[in-house]
Amino acid sequence: MTELPRKSSHQTGCFLLAALLLALAGCGDSSAPAETGAPETEPDAESGQQLIERARDIHDRVITLDTHADINTDNFTRDNNYTSDLDTQVTLPKIEAGGLDVVWLIVYTGQDTLDQEGYAAAYANAIDKFDAIHRLAEEIAPDRIGIALTSDEVREITASGRKVAMIGIENAYPVGLDLARIEEFHARGGRYMSLAHNGHNQFSDSHTGEAENEFLHGGLSDLGRLAIAEMNRLGIMIDISHPSAEAISQMLDISTAPVIASHSSARALTDHSRNLSDELLLRIRDNGGVVQAVAFDAYVSETPPATVADLVDHIDYMVDLIGIEHVGISSDFDGGGGIEGWNDASETFNVTLELVRRGYSEEEIELLWGGNLLRVLDEVQNIAAGGGDL
Repeated sequence: MTELPRKSSHQTGCFLLAALLLALAGCGDSSAPAETGAPETEPDAESGQQLIERARDIHDRVITLDTHADINTDNFTRDNNYTSDLDTQVTLPKIEAGGLDVVWLIVYTGQDTLDQEGYAAAYANAIDKFDAIHRLAEEIAPDRIGIALTSDEVREITASGRKVAMIGIENAYPVGLDLARIEEFHARGGRYMSLAHNGHNQFSDSHTGEAENEFLHGGLSDLGRLAIAEMNRLGIMIDISHPSAEAISQMLDISTAPVIASHSSARALTDHSRNLSDELLLRIRDNGGVVQAVAFDAYVSETPPATVADLVDHIDYMVDLIGIEHVGISSDFDGGGGIEGWNDASETFNVTLELVRRGYSEEEIELLWGGNLLRVLDEVQNIAAGGGDL
């Protein structure tokens, strides 16, 4: 797809200033003929209320997709679940109030010992979370939310008026040493997976090794390389948000499909090991992947608390560096995410409003809010099916 031109906030301001100066220059010229039916204000001069209304219309039309929301399975029972407005950042009432269409619910397991006991406990935890997500969509609230496995299913479910749940796997640790579990997780609905989280594991080094320059594998282990090939084969998107920089580089070397960063931002703006350097961002662009800027204060501002404007600064930066087709949006809600203006799913519209304020078009906002991520999902699934690049 051809990349689209974009007016930055600076350019927009310059256009408005130029228009104002021209208007003032013309005010003293009484000989200039009046233009019949001319607007009383300049065409680009939009009131705050008009901008909000235009942003609301765009927000209602595009599919809004958040790639990372953590869950606690205690909130997925018959008596205590997302149909109520629980004290969590994501619930169905909050999703509906904020106009969020698609939420990736996360099967996350923490790091423990690299042995069969640790793997077994993590596997049980992962299955509990898979089951909880299916229970919400298939038993508790099937009239309000459905699970999608493809971009076509996302569009079908949203067209029906329901919200969409998709499943991401944060940390391959529960796979243990049995790569067949990757196929099992795919069968249970997992459509992206990160090889590591906050700690080195059997597959990959973590970003956490950077602080003391202490790593286990020097990137990926041999098992990690096999896991990448297995995800490519199955059509699971490779999530690079938590592994070390060297592990990410090696994933980009060997993956035959585009990758994603499900919740990461730009390291040039906020120097955190969870963020991506310009070098890695450019490699992700060349790989055809997408980076989902994340609303986590420590990752988008070096002087928290962070705001929606800080988040969109990262979006602006990455769009300018790697192109609009390689950038998206994520929250990390209930996993540490949340910033001033987007502190739960009910405030999702504020992100669209800031994008509109900065001059992004509806087509560009549609790409940022989900079009890019779904395009990568299509490509990954098409490559797995033997169709090659789309």
